[in-house]
Amino acid sequence: MDEQKKTYYIDVGTGHITQNATSSTWSYKIQANDEEIIQLRELFDQNYSTEWKNFFRAHVPYVEYHYDRSNDEYDQTIQQVYGMIHKLGDTESRNHIESMNILSKRE
Repeated sequence: MDEQKKTYYIDVGTGHITQNATSSTWSYKIQANDEEIIQLRELFDQNYSTEWKNFFRAHVPYVEYHYDRSNDEYDQTIQQVYGMIHKLGDTESRNHIESMNILSKRE
């Protein structure tokens, strides 16, 4: 049984998800069911945790960015976030994400 899709407004930078277009700034408009929103929230939460790991790693001067697994983890998760937004987003959202060239060809 398909759940009812609702309109949500997303700000990737803050990880903010809302149903109210005027409550805060947002960058992407999507249509999603409860399960999809939970999945998107989990991705944002995962990146929040990774950001803390990166904060502490940043104070270790001998680890370069491109050799750091937590940075790779963040990059992969953010691609998943944009992939979900691309899949669920309106035309403007999809076009903007495509213009960023952030998704791999298989997305």
